[in-house]
Amino acid sequence: MKENKTEELVDFAILSMKYKTKLTKKFENRKKYEVPNPKHIASHIPGTIVETIAKEGDSLKEGDSILVLQAMKMMNQITMPFDGKIKAIHVKAGDRIPKNHLMIEIE
Repeated sequence: MKENKTEELVDFAILSMKYKTKLTKKFENRKKYEVPNPKHIASHIPGTIVETIAKEGDSLKEGDSILVLQAMKMMNQITMPFDGKIKAIHVKAGDRIPKNHLMIEIE
């Protein structure tokens, strides 16, 4: 028995002209955008943690090194984006992490 689904049309506007379109399943199932939290430092590329320089509870200035991430045969220094205190470190040396993995939380 076949299910008859009525496809829902969605309005959108381009240069004051209104159009109707059908959304693809891929678009409907996409990961929704979330506003990034400035107090969370996540990996932008997958890699391996080589060294953690800072410790939880350390007060650091903008630009101070927190840890070293090796990715694509390069050593990447992860630095403090602003003055603050390290709340939590979610990685340790030797960890292999994926893209967008939460590494550091700042208070």
